[in-house]
Amino acid sequence: MGAPRFAWLVSICAGGAAAGCGAGAAAPHVTAPDPDVPAVAYRGHDASISTAADAQLVTIPGGRYVAGSTPEERAAAYDAYLTTSGADTARERAWFAKEEDRHVAELPTFRIDLMPVTNAAYAEFVADGGAPAPTMDEATWRAQGFSQRWPDEVERYVWLDGAPPPGRADHPVVLITWAEAAAYCAWRGEVVGEPRRLPSAAEYEKAARGTEGLVYPWGNAFDAARLDSQVHGPRDTMPAGSFPDGRSPYGVLGLAGNVFEWTSTPWPPGADHAAARRTVKGSAWDDWGGVGRGASGHGRPRTARHVIVGFRCAADGAGA
Repeated sequence: MGAPRFAWLVSICAGGAAAGCGAGAAAPHVTAPDPDVPAVAYRGHDASISTAADAQLVTIPGGRYVAGSTPEERAAAYDAYLTTSGADTARERAWFAKEEDRHVAELPTFRIDLMPVTNAAYAEFVADGGAPAPTMDEATWRAQGFSQRWPDEVERYVWLDGAPPPGRADHPVVLITWAEAAAYCAWRGEVVGEPRRLPSAAEYEKAARGTEGLVYPWGNAFDAARLDSQVHGPRDTMPAGSFPDGRSPYGVLGLAGNVFEWTSTPWPPGADHAAARRTVKGSAWDDWGGVGRGASGHGRPRTARHVIVGFRCAADGAGA
């Protein structure tokens, strides 16, 4: 499936003799992840929020599903964008041209998070030493070349003093690189004692569309009331799970709207793992109709830190 697999290594606290591994201390486990992802260790910091999120993994049964889109579906998506935004930007820039033609594909059973990873969950990873707090300054933001304006569309997401912005603990975490997202999932696997990873783009699509190949997670027509978008939303992220009526056929929440999400799949389609970009799926709080279909996706630099990109974790099989 193109998703990284995480091999287990021997505990660095074998026998409890290592520094910091005295009597009663949890022995940290070390994972050797994808070569592009830093190794992670769980050092024993409180991870109750991440553990609770992990307990909500949704099982997606193995088997066939519908992937890709027809020319008619892409045309309808361009029309939805034009109708909701008043501009024909998506068609003019051929945003959906790289989508595969509609076809039947197959995947083994996998599990995927019910909702995207929140600031509160990611804060546990930061506190455990897994990554620096998501931060940004105006000069760095401008250098990335993204369109969102620093004062009123970016600065509100920057963590201060190592903590999430006030009032945003239950919002999806953003300003996270692809490697940091993958490292969090590997770390959460260490916390729960079973490997976790980013989903592949194919897994994300199946989780969103079900076996009937729905265009959007909720059905075949854009419905602004079912997602956080520029059409119906505060032009901002919202708490994860805010739109239960936008759930997919498997009951997964937020697969369209709020934030795009990193996947393990290189971009463009067919690129090898060394590619500098990774596929993001879903759609974000500043998007219009037509974006957020199961078949849609685009590429972002692996090192990008964006206010419209978050992530969720996945796992193989049906659990231990």
